[in-house]
Amino acid sequence: MVLGQHKGGTEQHGAIASHPHRLGKVVTQNEESKGGVCLKQEIGLVSACGIIVGNIIGSGIFVSPKGVLEASGSVGVALLVWLSTGLITMVGALCYAELGVTIPKSGGDYAYVKVVFGGLAGFLRLWIAVLVIYPTTQAVIALTFANYVLHPFFSPDLPPDIAIRILAALCLLILTFINCASVRWATRVQDLFTMGKLLALAVIIIMGIVQICKGEYYWLEVQNAFSNQRYPDIKLIALAFLQGSFAYSGWNFLNYVTEELKDPFRNLPRAIYISIPLVTFLYTFANIAYITAMSPQELLESNAVAVTFGEKVLGVMAWLMPISVALSTFGGVNGSLFTSSRLFFAGAREKHLPILVAMIHIDRRTPIPALLFTCLTSLLMLTTSDIYTLINYVGFVNYLFYGVAVAGLMVLRWKHPEIPRPIKISIVFPVTFVLFWAFLVIFSLISEPVVCGVGLAIMFTGVPVYFIGVYWENKPQSLENLMERMTELGQKLFMVVCPEGSPTPTSVEIKDKSKRAE
Repeated sequence: MVLGQHKGGTEQHGAIASHPHRLGKVVTQNEESKGGVCLKQEIGLVSACGIIVGNIIGSGIFVSPKGVLEASGSVGVALLVWLSTGLITMVGALCYAELGVTIPKSGGDYAYVKVVFGGLAGFLRLWIAVLVIYPTTQAVIALTFANYVLHPFFSPDLPPDIAIRILAALCLLILTFINCASVRWATRVQDLFTMGKLLALAVIIIMGIVQICKGEYYWLEVQNAFSNQRYPDIKLIALAFLQGSFAYSGWNFLNYVTEELKDPFRNLPRAIYISIPLVTFLYTFANIAYITAMSPQELLESNAVAVTFGEKVLGVMAWLMPISVALSTFGGVNGSLFTSSRLFFAGAREKHLPILVAMIHIDRRTPIPALLFTCLTSLLMLTTSDIYTLINYVGFVNYLFYGVAVAGLMVLRWKHPEIPRPIKISIVFPVTFVLFWAFLVIFSLISEPVVCGVGLAIMFTGVPVYFIGVYWENKPQSLENLMERMTELGQKLFMVVCPEGSPTPTSVEIKDKSKRAE
């Protein structure tokens, strides 16, 4: 598999040395008006908040908050973990806001790790994302959506496995089509389904308040909230925070689409200030609501907490909860497709994936090859029954790179203090975040050495791929010609070109039609 060429020396290290004032370039619509094709800056503040909130709130808060409670040992500690994890997520998001305007490239932590620590480190981040993380995550969310849609039609029996997989595949295909057709359509879908999630959580919280007004707050009284607390176990507390962090995952997805964000210097931090506190509030108070309707033991025994809550509290309206989970997961698939395709697009633009994946449609300005690549890898995951196991293996590596990216912020502060930083946070924030993730990583290794070891082994399979596909410059001419012809065929088939300002030249000239309609 040939991913691209390494031409350009030491990649980003050389770029920093020669141009320390400018670590990335956002091609704006002003530049587009000069005749180039580029990604449009169509994501406003509301849609930016929708991307963050919509990607964080998936099925987890509706289906299984029991992981935090089980590891915490008591209701009181579990609620503190939910609140504390929200605060540390806010700290990490602010660190990413500074990284996002200092290195204004789409691609999120992949782009930051590559710029600061070099091509191999960046490629390994991309490799684990391409190989496992995003395909499996999207497949699991789509399967959850299909399961909840089909469940009423087959109840009390379980839906057939083949029916679930077919509907999950249709979900992926429909949302891929929407994302290929228009960025605006994709963000409107995200906004709509994010509103649906918020309304569902609002119903849960309001019913929790009603329960409290009825006197159903036994497990919220201090003496009862901590009554079953066992002797503190640091490994279990770390596990509780890992479970909570998994529920908050998606907080960094807006950084994957920085180049499509309107006025990113203002809207990136604003979206964070609005979205993360909102999600923290919703998560904490949804868990408070759950505990007003069921005991801790009932919560731990439930496989779908929101559904159990609805059955106990909503009566004839209990059907709202399964529908809420379905809507939430549908929006989650859309958000994941939108952002992960931009990660693959960014990787291809840096020659870490085939050149074709770095191209956009000349009229629609959407990264169609990257979206199709994302969809195809997710569909392939639907054919295996081991996707949950794969997520467990690489989840540790995924979290590890969050800490590496924020450590990169501190490296940039030290090596290149002269770089303009439109957003500059206190150094206390990245230090706190790195220490927190070091704590989680260390205790993950101690608690689950085999799982973490397998995850690292999967990641390091990317090392030979990097040296063969990226670092090796003098590939056989016949192979280069083959890749060239395949790229040309793909360009003609999908009507795509490289964006204006891309470091990767197009291999075939396709007339720019963009001037016609505009």
